[in-house]
Amino acid sequence: MPTTATAPRTSARERRREQLIAATITAIAHRGLSRVTISDVAEIADVSHGLLIFHFQSKENLLAETLRSMSDAHRKAWEDALRQAPPSPAARLDALIRAEFSTESQSPESLTAWCAFWGETPNRPLYLEQCGSNDRAQIEAFEDICGALVAEGSYALDVRRAARVIRLTIEGVWLELMFSAKPYSYDEAVKTAYFCAATLFPQHFSEDGLLKR
Repeated sequence: MPTTATAPRTSARERRREQLIAATITAIAHRGLSRVTISDVAEIADVSHGLLIFHFQSKENLLAETLRSMSDAHRKAWEDALRQAPPSPAARLDALIRAEFSTESQSPESLTAWCAFWGETPNRPLYLEQCGSNDRAQIEAFEDICGALVAEGSYALDVRRAARVIRLTIEGVWLELMFSAKPYSYDEAVKTAYFCAATLFPQHFSEDGLLKR
């Protein structure tokens, strides 16, 4: 039957593309975004230059697909965390924070590649094209949850600013973990995010995490 004949080929193609994207992330982390080449990726993936061209046509397409893949994986991680979280707004914010510090979704190579895309001005349009909708979805999730917390705790806070402060604290902590001349532990990084949440929502969080109520 056509469906059973074509499905394995489609699956194999997707697995190959995932392998090539993973190799691209490694290449960017080691070589830098501006210096990475198709040949670098092919060498890491142990495939021919022609196979990469067959799947992605050009370096530009390969980088765009890699960025979109990372962005989609990040969105899936925090959306899955929210789906599994208890319904209270504090538990949902806790799930978001934990997802952002998941070692599974935030490998050192992926973080380095993120920073490479994020930090180079010429790639800003590419970043917005591939990641804009996912970023907006997460911003809305943080704002919705913070809005519910503000209402529940009668906090005198601007919801959008509170959500922004938490998001930027998380992003800043990751950047500092990667580049700081005075590094600190992963546990301290997580506690820093919780300290921010506790400062904004002291009825719901401490620097050790979600308060039991």
